Amino acid sequence: MGLILFLMYAPILTLIVLSFNASKTRAKWGGFTGKWYIALFQNNEIMQAFYNTLVIALLAAAIATLLGTLAAMGMNSMTRRFRNIFTAVTNIPMLNGEIVMGISLMLLFIIVRMNLGFSTILMSHITFDIPYVILSVMPKLKQTQKSTYEAALDLGASPIQAFFKVVFPDIMPGVLSGFLLAFTMSLDDFVITYFTKGPGVDTLSTKIYSEVRKGIKPEMYALSTLLFVTVLFLLILINMNPSEKDQSVAQAKELERLAAGGKKRRFTKKLIWGRIIPVALIIVITGGGFYYRGRTNSYTKEPVIVYNWGEYIDPEVLNIFEKETGIPVIYEEFETNEIMYPKIQSKAIAYDLVCPSDYMIDKMIKNDLLAKINWENIPNAVNIGKTYFEKSREFDPENAYSIPYCWGTLGIVYNKSMVKEPVDSWSILWDSKYKDNILMQDSVRDSFSVALKSLGYSSNSTNIAELSEAQKLLIAQKPLVQAYSVDQMRDKMIGGEAALGVTFSGELFYMKRENPDLDFVIPKEGSNVWIDSWVIPKNAEHKENAEKFLNFLCRPDIALMNFDYITYATPNTEARKMIEDSEIRNSSILFPDDSELKNSETYKYLGKEVEEIYARLWRTVKSS
Repeated sequence: MGLILFLMYAPILTLIVLSFNASKTRAKWGGFTGKWYIALFQNNEIMQAFYNTLVIALLAAAIATLLGTLAAMGMNSMTRRFRNIFTAVTNIPMLNGEIVMGISLMLLFIIVRMNLGFSTILMSHITFDIPYVILSVMPKLKQTQKSTYEAALDLGASPIQAFFKVVFPDIMPGVLSGFLLAFTMSLDDFVITYFTKGPGVDTLSTKIYSEVRKGIKPEMYALSTLLFVTVLFLLILINMNPSEKDQSVAQAKELERLAAGGKKRRFTKKLIWGRIIPVALIIVITGGGFYYRGRTNSYTKEPVIVYNWGEYIDPEVLNIFEKETGIPVIYEEFETNEIMYPKIQSKAIAYDLVCPSDYMIDKMIKNDLLAKINWENIPNAVNIGKTYFEKSREFDPENAYSIPYCWGTLGIVYNKSMVKEPVDSWSILWDSKYKDNILMQDSVRDSFSVALKSLGYSSNSTNIAELSEAQKLLIAQKPLVQAYSVDQMRDKMIGGEAALGVTFSGELFYMKRENPDLDFVIPKEGSNVWIDSWVIPKNAEHKENAEKFLNFLCRPDIALMNFDYITYATPNTEARKMIEDSEIRNSSILFPDDSELKNSETYKYLGKEVEEIYARLWRTVKSS
């Protein structure tokens, strides 16, 4: 029993302890602190997600309780045969996989041309909450005596009066249980919300997920702890029952009081502690959500909806743009080009600006997904170096669709205290002495690029034999790999949890601030030179605002703010001149010259057929 309890609660205990750790990294204890809880309540994005979670849960539970109760009453009046059939039908959504339900709801919304957002999440939650309400109300309805209802009618009550005076009090515990169950299910849902949410709308579960993908922040520990404590408190209240002795004493006193001519009490101790207090608690918490909603700004202007990589813009830049223009920025993040592309292709969400990488821009142009930029609206584009526009011609031949934002190289970051030998080749990633100390990119193109380059082939190879050879190399490497990750690379390398990692040049300067033992190299076999650029999807609804935002980002002072925040090389030559630290301004890692890039290439879109071959080979690597 002790082992079971340890397995169940050790992870939660670890989470709670880390929420009071003064150090940002979980690798070391920096002393006791409560600052992450303070930072949590000062974070508008998290509090907005908190508000969304509570309001959606409350509305979904209330509407589902109404509909579910009516449905249960209808089913209860059916013959046994039809009641059993409908009961089985309403139970199916509870037994069905959440991911199936999430995808099917998303497809339905797309087919009926509904934009994904708050309303689609709410409708989805109502849908999956209704069966739980029916499940709670039906047993209570079966316990009611139909003759009592009929007697009330015989005594002159109308059907509505008879229902509310006779039936409803009897089924009230089931209705309240259904409401609380629906509220809890909605509060806890992630999968269905993930598939039906739109830009700028997050619940706590999706917010925590997106933050964890970028590397866990201590505020997330604090938030998760508060969620656990809240749910635990609700469960204790719901399951709090007076002892049988107390109930017997209470019933005896009630009978004595009724015998003396008193009226029947409507509220019992069980009802108060088990139902009324939990509902009151929910109302108080939801009131807090509305309070935080009131603290956020309300806008009257049309927004600009931005879809960008995680941690790829200074949040203060968004605030400055909103203050200067009055245009609200709805901001959402993605982890990889491959996750971003289906959302743009499906047109389920009308983003105004997206920041994909070079080869993906090529693909989007060829699939007619992008709108041409009106350069007259972006005079600050003159601050972008001509070199970067020329490089962009490899994927945007006429410089008509994209404007460079960041650029860099793919290479190896390594911990000098753990790797004593010189690092200058991809081959070190196959050295068995670094088993479980190697981090690879969870990206098909980046991982295959490493393998292809180490074999002496092009990163844009379409040769099946070469790709198969690269696949075998990656499979051979897999036992040595600790993890395939994207944004979690930072946390792991900073914490000294791995010796070597495949990452991007701009990551080094962020990591070195936290761990000076880290260094970066472009392997001698060559690598990938990448450019991330802003593009405007063809279905953008606020193109004018998007171009205003682009012009704002091209301002040297704003480009410098972004460089200081994300530490990736900027193509804005005026911003680079403003970098105060000459070591960084002239860094060969951030701004390598042509001689250092002689064997490096930019990714190209290889066509749908070759792309599917890459994807198939990559799936085999991941599942081997």
